[in-house]
Amino acid sequence: MMDSEAHEKRPPILASSKQDISPHMANVGQMKHYLCGCCAAFNNIVITFPIQKVLFRQQLYGIKTRDAVLQLRSDGVRNLYRGILPPLMQKTTTLALMFGLYEDLSRLLRKHVSTPEFATCTMAAVLAGTTEAIFTPLERVQTLLQDHKHHDKFTNTYQAFKALKCHGIREYYRGLVPILLRNGSSNALFFGLRGPVKEYLPTATSHSAHLVNDFICGGLLGAMLGFLFFPINVVKTRMQSQIGGEFQSFPRVFKKIWLERDRKLTNLFRGAHLNYHRSLISWGIINATYEFLLKVI
Repeated sequence: MMDSEAHEKRPPILASSKQDISPHMANVGQMKHYLCGCCAAFNNIVITFPIQKVLFRQQLYGIKTRDAVLQLRSDGVRNLYRGILPPLMQKTTTLALMFGLYEDLSRLLRKHVSTPEFATCTMAAVLAGTTEAIFTPLERVQTLLQDHKHHDKFTNTYQAFKALKCHGIREYYRGLVPILLRNGSSNALFFGLRGPVKEYLPTATSHSAHLVNDFICGGLLGAMLGFLFFPINVVKTRMQSQIGGEFQSFPRVFKKIWLERDRKLTNLFRGAHLNYHRSLISWGIINATYEFLLKVI
């Protein structure tokens, strides 16, 4: 009888264990979108940082690619990866939030809001992009470290943060408006078009084919969005290269750049071709890495 009673009591214990494990597994499943986004960003930044630095110089000074490359050569190899810590911190965090929050918010909105799927996904993408803007100070410091005019003022991320401290917390968020405009809109388009674009690609029949399709899908969308929002990034870069002084509005800075570049759209898009190719590679790496990690984790 004791053996029989013991045997009858075991199933509830096992069932209880399963109940304890299930929430844990669910949490791990939800967190993996954040982890995959973080790893995808790290992989991308390490590979494409030198290209980003050339592009940054073109956005800030309106110079040709050759002149920007010559600037980097004169700075020396030691300074090639100068300023990589802020984008590593910023991108790993923001992309973790971009992918993770998008999934979480989509799930939450589907549960509590009765709107069409398109509207739900768009709302989740915009909210995720807006949340990313919390980390504007990291993008701000990256801009200062990449500008050779500030090389003699500070040599690392800590010194750059310290230099802004005396101007108040608002100084860390200089350029917030263009970042908000860029993040929300680009997120909505990226997540909204990612599925349809992939459907038009040849059907993948192997793991390597899926990887190629994810790279092409992410790369095409990233390149398109990078080109579309390029002028906003030009204004953001100009605003964030300033330390102290008046906080100028987005329209005012845009007008100033427009006049400086002889009211020519081609001059405003100087560096856009390099940005197109950088975004093609960057977002191809990000999307392929993210989708690959989702399958293996």
